[in-house]
Amino acid sequence: MATRKLGQVVQQLREARGLSQAQLAERAQVSVSFVSILEGGQGGNNPPPAILQRLARALGVTPSKLTEGEESP
Repeated sequence: MATRKLGQVVQQLREARGLSQAQLAERAQVSVSFVSILEGGQGGNNPPPAILQRLARALGVTPSKLTEGEESP
């Protein structure tokens, strides 16, 4: 499987969990605009490690799952 961009992975995991961008943002303690920009591919794919950790925790995966583009079963 080809590695996907972080924003695509975040969006897929968020949608699979039935979360809105606002809900994910609240759980990860980031702004809704950050989630929107990340998913849209406009913010790059290299957020600070602390942000990546919070996003992963909010989505129930490890940070490496986000960067590898693999979903947890």
